[in-house]
Amino acid sequence: MTPVTPATPYSDRQLRRLEQRLTPSPRREAITAASRLAWRLSRRAGAVAKRLLDILMASAVLIPALPVMLLAAILIKLTDNGPVLFWQTRVGKWGRVFRFPKFRSMVVNAEALQQQIMSANQHGDGITFKIRRDPRITWIGRILRKTSIDELPQLWCVLRGDMSLVGPRPALEKEVARYTLDDRRRLDAIPGLTCTWQVSGRSEIPFPQQVELDAEYIERQSMREDFMLLLRTIPAVITGRGAY
Repeated sequence: MTPVTPATPYSDRQLRRLEQRLTPSPRREAITAASRLAWRLSRRAGAVAKRLLDILMASAVLIPALPVMLLAAILIKLTDNGPVLFWQTRVGKWGRVFRFPKFRSMVVNAEALQQQIMSANQHGDGITFKIRRDPRITWIGRILRKTSIDELPQLWCVLRGDMSLVGPRPALEKEVARYTLDDRRRLDAIPGLTCTWQVSGRSEIPFPQQVELDAEYIERQSMREDFMLLLRTIPAVITGRGAY
């Protein structure tokens, strides 16, 4: 057997140098503390700027949209005399639940009828439910969905702070209950009116890809990213691609 050569012991001078390297100096601690503070302030400033943008833009859209919303409400009521708004409980950032309104685009008993058409679900994962020609949608509901007018009441959620203009779309509680650990990544941001997959095909994007796109947005989110997504939302709404 080859004899093992014992390790050469460190000299006192080498030990002192090693100790100096491992022991943080007051200057290094101050630099580290300043860096942490700057990072926290930048994060806080970004959140404040995003919130101000949400309030200003939501107000700017809501006020001129009021006549359109009033007309939509009248047409929904005249169609079947049912409620104008459809309320759901949705899941927001870190699992916080909130009340979520939409203009009602389906028949009154749409949820009860869903089990009868589950086999037609185009999202085969079973977590989300989408059908291109859903028989439960009313004539006015189809127009509201195609033009995204049915989403306008959610501007109230933006003003309240439950939602943002840009962020992952808020999920139903029953959907979140079936999420895997990876799926829950999309709960790490305030939900939004529009998001990456909303401007890339909406309902045509399968659920696993929705999660990936939401996770990518959360990792790189910035004011520039939000502006770009808002700009891309305009043609997405005009074309109505994937809106069903």
